[in-house]
Amino acid sequence: MRLLLDTHVYLWVLADSPRLSAKARALIETAEEVYVSAASIWEACIKIELGRLAVDPEGLVRGIAESGFVELPVLARHTTEVARLPSIHRDPFDRLLVAQALADSLRLLTADLQLAAYSDQVTVVDRGS
Repeated sequence: MRLLLDTHVYLWVLADSPRLSAKARALIETAEEVYVSAASIWEACIKIELGRLAVDPEGLVRGIAESGFVELPVLARHTTEVARLPSIHRDPFDRLLVAQALADSLRLLTADLQLAAYSDQVTVVDRGS
């Protein structure tokens, strides 16, 4: 299985957060490849600027390789896939992550139940304790 991590899941991995459930950890550990989208770094940087997230943006980038993950760039074909999505979710970053998962045959790992309505390529995991 090839996974794409939702932004919050990636942040939980880096922080070794208890919010990352045992099921999510197991899926990440057994995946063939784990991807982190450039869109997630962009989203985190916006939240840092707004004062809603306190992390080092360079550390987020370094964390991709240090975790053994693969950086997924945002490509034109990903953005055109967004146009095909129904308006289920309003967050543009989440919509782009769904589009990337669909375009690249990845499984999006998220704790956002609303995203499951897009596709069976979305795996929703419970938040840990």
